[in-house]
Amino acid sequence: MTRAKPLAYGAGLFVVLSLTLFVGWWQVDGPGAREPRGQRPMALFAMDFSLIDHDGNAVGPDTMMGNASLVFFGFTYCPDVCPATLIHITGWLEEIENRSRRLNAIFITVDPERDTPEVLAEYVTNFHPAIRGWTGSPDQIRRAAEGFRASFEKVSTGSDGYLMNHTASVFLFTSDGRFISTIDAHEPKEFAIPKILRALESDQNQK
Repeated sequence: MTRAKPLAYGAGLFVVLSLTLFVGWWQVDGPGAREPRGQRPMALFAMDFSLIDHDGNAVGPDTMMGNASLVFFGFTYCPDVCPATLIHITGWLEEIENRSRRLNAIFITVDPERDTPEVLAEYVTNFHPAIRGWTGSPDQIRRAAEGFRASFEKVSTGSDGYLMNHTASVFLFTSDGRFISTIDAHEPKEFAIPKILRALESDQNQK
């Protein structure tokens, strides 16, 4: 009888821990999550901007409609966060295999002065072939960032050099343009993949 008590306590602790984790997920990333006021991205169908991709094609919010979308803001001269995030995105796309065909993967530059379509075309070859680079004029980039509620600013490094501070989150949208979640730049794959699959599953539920 005395041996049964530790087992009972252990089972009870497991139940409490599982419930705590579930409640945490519900409140942080699940249906019960609170949306920060003024920070939630607009739906794609409510955005209004026009850019060009790394092949010179005109693109915009309408380009992403019909498939789930993963969008990341960055720049090719970024020394660490951007290439690291694009490597993560490459890993996520490889992880979901053929399902990645139903997912737009968009890299929007915040440094259009240097990131021409030609520069982006060469840069994205370092990552998953599904990733598309988008650029435009400074005003066009600013307008796009406003829709996503992303921010960026130029930071001088001296001698006429500069870097760009910018929002590092990855934005996820369903095929009908609804914002569904963000993925943090340092988020483990074990958390990122389920979010992507949720966006894809939402697409299937709409059909």
